[in-house]
Amino acid sequence: MKKTFMAKSSEDLSSKRHFHWTTKVTNEEEQQAPTLKPSTTAGDKKEDTHKEPKPELAASASSQRRKLQAIAVSRLRSVLTAFRKNRSHSLLSLGPQVVGTLFGHRHGHVHMAFQKDAASEPAFLIELATPISGLVREMVSGLARIALECDKEDEEEAVGRRKLLEEPRWRAYCNGKKCGFVARRECGPREWKVLKSVEPISMGAGVLPGNGDGDGEIMYMRAKFERVVGSRDSEAFYMMNPDSNGAPELSIYLLRV
Repeated sequence: MKKTFMAKSSEDLSSKRHFHWTTKVTNEEEQQAPTLKPSTTAGDKKEDTHKEPKPELAASASSQRRKLQAIAVSRLRSVLTAFRKNRSHSLLSLGPQVVGTLFGHRHGHVHMAFQKDAASEPAFLIELATPISGLVREMVSGLARIALECDKEDEEEAVGRRKLLEEPRWRAYCNGKKCGFVARRECGPREWKVLKSVEPISMGAGVLPGNGDGDGEIMYMRAKFERVVGSRDSEAFYMMNPDSNGAPELSIYLLRV
């Protein structure tokens, strides 16, 4: 009897232990189930919303996208415009002291360039109809004064008037004598090659070898010029020669009349 009782007691304990362990696992599953269920339901709702968007929301998103693209394009254009304006302003922002270079083939026309410094692009580059040999003779005989004139627009058009150094065509006079017309030029490879060749020279005159195009050697004269701005319609450039007690040998006047 005693052994039988002991066996039953051990069976009861093992069954109780098994019962409690099973109950514990079942409770944990029930506790975890409510946590998983809302997330699954929310995911289903999200998928349904993504699959079937409302027409009003889709139209609003498309309209907003187009507005953002238009704003981005507008900003890009404004940046490019500002860049062009800043570049143009840097080319034309000459100070009171500039570098002036006259050059040309012996029997060719005079090219005249004004630079902010020796390494910068020319802010003003023109080609005169006068041969450089004739200008040299004028300078040897005494002072040489070159006047460049262009026409002024009507007062009604003066609001959008270009800057004086941007004028494309001029009438040229040398010591009071008319010497044809002057055209403003862009600095091309030939002109830039000459300016780079004389870049180390601060003041002086000389001859450069030809470009191999059959036009012969290139004469040049280079010096510092004092720039004086009278108004938006008048500027002057005075070449100062330290060997002549400060008297300018060459004066260039730009006038809009």
